[in-house]
This record gives sequence, C-alpha cells and structure tokens, in this order.
Amino acid sequence: MSASPDVGVGRAVVIDSSAGSDASVVERSWDDPDSFAVLFDRYADGIHRYVARRLGTEAADDLMAETFVIAFQRRRRYDLSRSQALPWLYGIATNLIGRHRRAEARRLRALSRAASTAHAEERGEGEAMEDRVVARVGAESTRGSLAAALAGLSARNRDVLLLIAWGDLDYTEAAEALGIPVGTVRSRLHRARRGVREALGGSDPTTSREDEREDEEAHRG
Repeated sequence: MSASPDVGVGRAVVIDSSAGSDASVVERSWDDPDSFAVLFDRYADGIHRYVARRLGTEAADDLMAETFVIAFQRRRRYDLSRSQALPWLYGIATNLIGRHRRAEARRLRALSRAASTAHAEERGEGEAMEDRVVARVGAESTRGSLAAALAGLSARNRDVLLLIAWGDLDYTEAAEALGIPVGTVRSRLHRARRGVREALGGSDPTTSREDEREDEEAHRG
C-alpha cells in the first residue's frame, strides 16, 4: 500500500517535555543508550508520515527505522546547542530519500497517471454521478496534479519545499536539516513554489496565502 502526496501543510509536533529537551535526551543517551528511545517516541510518527508521502508506506517503514538507527549511531556528534532534534532527524531521512530519487520520481509520475485515469473513468458515468464521487474525483485529480508538479521539480528544490510543507519546518530548521544557508533555502523554496504554481495554473496546494506572501517578501528581500 502506498500513501498519496496529501494536499496541505504538515502538522506541528506536540512534545511531552517531562523527559527534557531533545538535546538533553541525546546527551543523556551517551551514558544511558536506552534513553534515546524518547526521541523515537516523540518523532517516529512524523518522520514516517513524511517519508510515506514521498516514497509510499512500505518504504517508509524501513527508512523511518533506518533514520533512527543512523541518528543513534551519530548521537555523540549531535550539536547540543540545538535544543530540538527534529531538523536533524528530517535531514537524515531526506538524505536516505535521496538514495531513492528514481523511485520517488517514478511514484509521482504513477500517481499522476492513476489520477488522470480515474478521472476519465468517473467522467464516463455521466449525470448519474453522486456528489461523493465528484468530491473524491476532485481530490484525486488535485493529488495527481500535485504529484506531476512535484515530479517536475529538481530534487534539491523538492527537498526544501517538502521539508517545509510536509515536515512543517521553518526556513532555519530546513537549512539545518539540509546543511545549507538559510538564503539558499529561501531561493530554492521560491523556485519550487513558482514551479508548482506554473504547473497547476497559479495555485499551490502545499502552502497557505500567508506562506506565499512570506515567500515573496523573503525573495524580494
């Protein structure tokens, strides 16, 4: 089973702070490895959801687990001045996704074709089509169009867009995740959103109006 590229932005993570900040958890895990499980409990679902949107549910199971294995192995190199580990984890996950670029591109193209086929089949039902079917076809068509638009982006621009739209990271966190300057994040995001809007006739379902205004202002600045 594969997950479709949902329309909309990511969800904020609600953290139980009783175990301390992420940085304190990582530091504690140096002497008490079992305590690293706190980060898994906090972020595994979000990492899995992000990878599933990009590569499908089956691949997400493996890559989510691998993300935390790598993070655990690298925990002594973690920058303890960074209180939140989520950008670090998203960076690891995105690097792993990078090993599957062709699979991601094939999946996006397949989703686009499947949505187009479903739309054509439903149109053949004519006036007897029920409202719920119309709504479903509209949603599938939107997801298919978005998949096609994402497939048309460069890998670097797509990474930035999806870390912000689906990972719910801000510019600084996305820069930390990818190991690039914030200015580069802004430039890539602007190009990605412009590409999506051009592909979708002016709309961009991965962002809100506020995000679009912020993107334009940041690019002008």
